[in-house]
Amino acid sequence: MSDSHDHHGFAHVMSPAVLLAVFAALIVFTVITVLIAGSSLIPPGFDIYVALTIATIKAALVVLFFMHMIHDKGLNAIMFVFSLVFVALFLGAAISDTEQYQHLIKDFGQANPDSMAK
Repeated sequence: MSDSHDHHGFAHVMSPAVLLAVFAALIVFTVITVLIAGSSLIPPGFDIYVALTIATIKAALVVLFFMHMIHDKGLNAIMFVFSLVFVALFLGAAISDTEQYQHLIKDFGQANPDSMAK
């Protein structure tokens, strides 16, 4: 008779040291993001790329370690990390484009103050 509690290798136990190290790295990256946001070390307009890069690294850490993707097949982990990178690239491109039409929004708001009050 088979035991209903047989394990088939699906569970991956992470040591507390690894989980605490990843947590510490996430905290460090968060502090770096906050410090960079308020500093003048990064040229204007480039700060969004730095913030998205740090956010992508943090998302990759969460997925690889807390969601145990590091123990999954290598191709799955690579595809997931690259999808995070591409999302960050697309968001960065979309956000960097907003500077091109900000003056039009400002001019419209000055010409039509009633329409911008909502």
